[in-house]
Amino acid sequence: MAKEARKQVGLNMRATLYDDLAKLAKDNGQTTTYVLEQAAEHYIRFVAPTQSVVRPEIMAHVRRSVDKNRKLLQLLAE
Repeated sequence: MAKEARKQVGLNMRATLYDDLAKLAKDNGQTTTYVLEQAAEHYIRFVAPTQSVVRPEIMAHVRRSVDKNRKLLQLLAE
């Protein structure tokens, strides 16, 4: 079986979060890379699809409505 292509990335995360991640990986005999990959896969597969996403046609309607009623919105804001 061919090796899967890899891509090296740099992260900038909270130190305490990284420490927790590294401890979890070590306690389970895993690498931090493996744990991060599992977390990313879980997010992509299960979390992201459940986030509320507004359909493009709805957003287009909202933008048109805001543009049409901009003066009214400004008066109401005052």
